[in-house]
Amino acid sequence: MIVDCHAHVFTHWLGACGHPSREVHKRYLQRVVTRTVAPTWRLRDGASADTRALFEAGDESWNGLPDVDFRVGRFGRLEFTHEGEEYGIQYMPVGMQEMVAPPELMLAQMTNAGVDHCILQAGGGYGAMTEMNAFAGRQYPERMTGLMHVDEAMAGTPEALAEVDGAHDELGLRGLYYGVDAMARHGFPWLLDGAELAPFWDKLAAKDISLCFEMSSGPGYDLAGYMANLTAFGRVLKRHPSLRVHMAMSPPVAFFARNGRYHFPDEALAVWRHEPMVLEAMFPITYGGVWDYPYPEAQALIEDMKNLFGADRLVWGSDMPNVERFCTYRQSLDYVRRYCPFLTAREKDLILGDTCAAFYRILPR
Repeated sequence: MIVDCHAHVFTHWLGACGHPSREVHKRYLQRVVTRTVAPTWRLRDGASADTRALFEAGDESWNGLPDVDFRVGRFGRLEFTHEGEEYGIQYMPVGMQEMVAPPELMLAQMTNAGVDHCILQAGGGYGAMTEMNAFAGRQYPERMTGLMHVDEAMAGTPEALAEVDGAHDELGLRGLYYGVDAMARHGFPWLLDGAELAPFWDKLAAKDISLCFEMSSGPGYDLAGYMANLTAFGRVLKRHPSLRVHMAMSPPVAFFARNGRYHFPDEALAVWRHEPMVLEAMFPITYGGVWDYPYPEAQALIEDMKNLFGADRLVWGSDMPNVERFCTYRQSLDYVRRYCPFLTAREKDLILGDTCAAFYRILPR
């Protein structure tokens, strides 16, 4: 059984996509691409560009997002205007003529690549996808498991806790996505282990809700910031040792693998060795524009992760449909499925699906 632990479905990005307004959704999107690895061009001539005009240095809240006529374009692009020039960010694949990804698109991709099941994550840039993820899971229960969305910084408020209850009790969602960087919406107001978020962690533990957790180095965006957030999360886990955690995205290469192999401080290893926790092995979405298929650099890092944590703690993910800006869906799977000679057949089975299926309690087809 092959399970993709990191996929997305979403309604057309021209709309609010579950958020209170279109403006809120656009702010999420603008914030997401302030430090993106997606290629950026000046539209009139295709000259290479960057996204520094999308944020004001020193202000990592949404107040630091300037008015640049940020907008949703076509052919996978997000667009903005700066000093009279129009720019495009190739955030989705060029073949995405309209910025919409219904469940049936993901199903077709899965069938083509030989993937049995996927986990639908719920970052705010895609929209507040709680209801759509629940719909996809009800329509295709043997193929999709949806996660719920939360306004991360406000997750401990009574209103947010009520939304978690509704998503779990009424919509049947058994997992939640939490992206630390989305705390920028409210200016990174408190630490992950602050009293303001304690009711939220208590709620997840009490209801046995699986936590899909994406770490960030914000607001400093350096190694010190990453470690501060990670160790704060470690303190949360000490208070809730039963919390089941899926760490989204692989450990940052820029911080921990500058020479091509992973080297982690003991403080990081202590958090990542929490039981029960699984870690994503997913590299094409971040380095597919730098490394060439079949990504021997990524294979070396997966070997390091296997040696440090064990193959039974790793889960493969793609980040579909975004990843197709760099490679095909099948390639995002095959660099592990057909390569990685250091993995036994059983270890590949674990990484490519069995561990994720057990974590999210997915029954075999």
